[in-house]
Amino acid sequence: MEQRDQDTPVVGLPDEARAFLESNPDIETVQLVITDANGVGRGKNIAREEVEALYRSGRNVAGSILGLDITGEDVEETGLVWAVGDADQTCRPVAGSLSRAPWLSRPAAQVLGTMFELDGRTAKADPRHALARAVERLQRKGLTPVVAVELEFYLLQRGEDGQLRPARGLMTGRSTGSIDAYGLGRLDDMSPLFDDLYAAARAQKLPVRTLMSEYAPGQFEITLEHRADALRAVDEAVLFKRAIRGVASRHGCIACFMAKPFEKMAGTGMHLHASLADEQGRNAFASDEPAGTPLLRHAIGGLRDTLADGMAVFAPHANSYRRFRAMSYAPVAPTWGVNNRSVSLRVPAGPAATSWRRCCWPACSTASTTASTPGHRSSAMVTSRRRAATCRRTGARQSNGPRHRSFSPTRSAPSFSECSWRSSDASTRSSARWSQIGTTSGTSTAPDRCNISRCRRWTERLPWRGQALSQANRPVCES
Repeated sequence: MEQRDQDTPVVGLPDEARAFLESNPDIETVQLVITDANGVGRGKNIAREEVEALYRSGRNVAGSILGLDITGEDVEETGLVWAVGDADQTCRPVAGSLSRAPWLSRPAAQVLGTMFELDGRTAKADPRHALARAVERLQRKGLTPVVAVELEFYLLQRGEDGQLRPARGLMTGRSTGSIDAYGLGRLDDMSPLFDDLYAAARAQKLPVRTLMSEYAPGQFEITLEHRADALRAVDEAVLFKRAIRGVASRHGCIACFMAKPFEKMAGTGMHLHASLADEQGRNAFASDEPAGTPLLRHAIGGLRDTLADGMAVFAPHANSYRRFRAMSYAPVAPTWGVNNRSVSLRVPAGPAATSWRRCCWPACSTASTTASTPGHRSSAMVTSRRRAATCRRTGARQSNGPRHRSFSPTRSAPSFSECSWRSSDASTRSSARWSQIGTTSGTSTAPDRCNISRCRRWTERLPWRGQALSQANRPVCES
């Protein structure tokens, strides 16, 4: 497990750019990639001759790039558009992220960008800085997040009728309607694409690990190595997601990360594994007790208690809600349990040294996880599958799954004010908090109001008592 040195610069220095250009004399252009609040990479192509200037003084970019919705349209409520005259901010390169992009047709590279105000302050709407602030709060408590990412996606092709459908095998040309979960034959049939994808990952020094076929035709999952550097782990996931799209396109496929692209097929998720290491590098969640340490139970309770508030982040789009239904690995109540995939928050089976806590959220369809790592024992893997976030504490129901127990933070754990996973302001637990988005609460800052008004309408319609979302009561976007 690698950990970034404290002296490593946050933004790239000119020496990094010069060294890269000298060792890659054929590079003609560099893509500057800025990740917005929807996880979409936006930016510009700059010429080779402009790269050193980018590393010296940054590049001014409209700050509204951080306030776009999923379609790329301005969201005035973010306060980044007309309220400030669509003012510029400065984009600076993320240190260590400059690498070749071998899937592009011309010799090209890409570099991640992060946004700052013109006076040098970090841009509040930049999600990368939001993560940095969370990491800093944990570090002040003597804790370091250890993070890993799993990406699920469909590989699609457009048929003669113009409709998207699961891609045919690249080796056999066959299409199949069978689910074939864990099928090795599907991996073999798509091996030309995956061979190129792993080669692209090596070119970018991305720690890509396990590949598997998922629970639908054309659906796959790839995992990345855990890092004791949350920013680096997420940067690598952003870069790898772009690589998947690019390599798939070179093979005539479309990589789709949509939460629910097909009504009658499995949804797609991003699973985020996260544990906390103490100052000695030990996993602070680890315990021989299946339910983990008190700190882990705080984390479970905090996640469960704030799931409804988290819907703006975890299920920000109308399509996200198509996943919420019973018996679909997308729980609709804030349950937790041990070795039980039906619950929202899962503590996995296995010895403490090999288990994790895991969370999932649905538009990117994720899971909240605590990754187990060598030397980082964690007996808990919390899986907030597709954010069973449609719940309040009053709507919690106990699962009948194996070894399941319902957890009440007020009974078996100290005050949440001692838990770094949630705000110290306990008054912001209900969906009424939507009206407060953009304000500071306790020690944490709420996200800016990008798509929030739409999320609020969807969230208020959810079946809070744990019913499945049927065709009749599924939310519809009113925008």
